[in-house]
Amino acid sequence: MGILNVTPDSFSDGGRYGNLETALAQAEHLVAQGADWLDVGGESTRPGAVPVCESEEMDRVVPLILALRATVAVAISVDTMKPAVARAAVAAGATLWNDVTALTGSQNSLETCARLGVSVVLMHMRGDPRTMQTAPRYGDVAVEVIAYLRARAAAAMASGVAREAIWLDPGIGFGKSVDHNLALLNGLRRLADLGFPILVGASRKGFIRQIDPVAVDPLDRLGGSLAVALAAARAGASMVRVHDVRETVQALAVAAAIDRAGDHD
Repeated sequence: MGILNVTPDSFSDGGRYGNLETALAQAEHLVAQGADWLDVGGESTRPGAVPVCESEEMDRVVPLILALRATVAVAISVDTMKPAVARAAVAAGATLWNDVTALTGSQNSLETCARLGVSVVLMHMRGDPRTMQTAPRYGDVAVEVIAYLRARAAAAMASGVAREAIWLDPGIGFGKSVDHNLALLNGLRRLADLGFPILVGASRKGFIRQIDPVAVDPLDRLGGSLAVALAAARAGASMVRVHDVRETVQALAVAAAIDRAGDHD
């Protein structure tokens, strides 16, 4: 899944694709590099991000999704917390709602998702983007995140969302310390055992800098991002959400080739 942020304040690429022309060029670049999905986001959810009003978010994502449907052949998801934005994005051509609030962002999020009939990513987040990194605490982070996502999947299905439409995302970096992130990645197989496809998004995130303090610039975190993608795939993740599509595609292909060679022994 290639990341396509049309925001002025995303942590890694904020402001780079703020107009339709540059966003479309980046989309075509990501597809040429091997992206199977494009995840369009019009509101940053980085730590400390300021909320965006509904109409402004729609103005950012809907024209782009309409243009993408006419120019690229891959699937499109919309990264939003707002049911109205999800509705508009689906009407424009998106087929997956990627929701960092796991359909808790609005009272009608569950109902809206069921009515739309599209796939949905339910992600775990402790708090909200403004507060989530303020001393997050857990007893056992893997147990708590798995329990939360199991409950959110059950709530979605009870509201009419088809089981086969549900994806789960442990929410790396969303209300977690570096140790929490590592524990979640180490326990990802247990989340996959719930039987839902898993999406992992850790590309260029700040916890990589905490492991490698030299990587102050998000662009210097490719190695760490690839390490997470490989570990996630080995643990059963079905998709990884990344900025660096070509490098990730190559790393996953080589890892898969090595595994296949081992199967022949």
